[in-house]
Amino acid sequence: MVISLERHGNTEPCAILLVQSGDDLKTTIADRAIENANRSLAEYQRMRYWVVWPETDFPRTATGKPRIAAIAAGAREILGVAGGKGMEDRDQPDRESGLHRGQLGRSHAAPLPRVRGDLQTLLQRFGSGGDSSTSIENELNLSSLDRVELMSALEQRYQVELGETAFGEAKTVGDVERLLRQPSARRTDYVYPRWTLRAPVRWFRLAVYYALAWPATQILGHPKIVGRENLRDARGPVLVVSNHITRRADIGLILSALPLRFRHRLATAMGGETLLRMRQPPRDWLFAKRWGYQLGYWLVTALFNIFPLPQFSGFRESFRYAGECVDRGYNVLVFPEGEVNNSDTGAIAKFQGGIGLLAENLNVPIVPMRLDGVWKMKREHRRFARPGEISVRIGAPITFPAGTAPDEVARQLERLVRSL
Repeated sequence: MVISLERHGNTEPCAILLVQSGDDLKTTIADRAIENANRSLAEYQRMRYWVVWPETDFPRTATGKPRIAAIAAGAREILGVAGGKGMEDRDQPDRESGLHRGQLGRSHAAPLPRVRGDLQTLLQRFGSGGDSSTSIENELNLSSLDRVELMSALEQRYQVELGETAFGEAKTVGDVERLLRQPSARRTDYVYPRWTLRAPVRWFRLAVYYALAWPATQILGHPKIVGRENLRDARGPVLVVSNHITRRADIGLILSALPLRFRHRLATAMGGETLLRMRQPPRDWLFAKRWGYQLGYWLVTALFNIFPLPQFSGFRESFRYAGECVDRGYNVLVFPEGEVNNSDTGAIAKFQGGIGLLAENLNVPIVPMRLDGVWKMKREHRRFARPGEISVRIGAPITFPAGTAPDEVARQLERLVRSL
């Protein structure tokens, strides 16, 4: 990443590098990288200052995009440039490359004994723990969404995976410290299938869809589409949100209702725990059952472009993958209820707050949709719909002002889907 530094009234480019190597080689590798880059740049574009980022990765949003402001502030702190101004000429030029080296920061994340200091900084950012000394007994006093942000920041800093359930039960700073010190904390085993985004796989998926899935949807459900004109001027990518009735029919009905430009590039989030169980079924199952589950995993992943959205741990990695899909021009389908509707009335369940976080980070128009008639068929165990029984309703795309609270986004989306 390259940021600007104010120096003697001029703006200088400063490179910030992630170097995956031992401490003794980082300086040499960074020096060579800058030298190679500068060969292709004009004189006024060349980088004379650089910093090796002191951690294993940049701080990122929930969708994996680098937090530019935080990275720039950290680099200026390492270089001793308050707000990007007043840097002293304490660096000596390298005679061979003509570079001025900034002070190198730490090459690894802070050790766990410094957790309390890190927590103090983070808690102040969220308006909690404002006391000048963070005591181990201090209560967190955070909202649920603030806890998600805090947990994500800690996971990024220490490269661990904190379970949402365990973190939700943490009441004090000491509880968080103990969670971070547990040796079992590690990244989850979910797999995000980037191979499904490649053009040959997409062509294969579309061929199978129009040969099998589309005719089956029309014959079994022959859905009525309402509101497709709302997408006449939308180009995408978009985030599609819908109620969730059954895993077998919902995706097919939504695909049939979407215009071709959205239908042909759609990635769908599915319960991560369910997908993980399909991909790695229990070893005590019979071979035929294990094989059937694993085959089912590969089929749904390839034919419907499914990716995991875990409920309990690891969902931030899912957000990052969703962001990558959007960057590649794919639309993303999410069922914000979090699970299929097995209620006695079929009423739409409360939308989970995570949809607000995802919407905030993807920053694309959101298309509300609602499936009607599927719940009744499900309760009556029928495969064929009566004429006019099933309808798919599409609302107008909506965007939210920057800074809208994620829980408010979730509430408004729930109201929109209910009102369709």
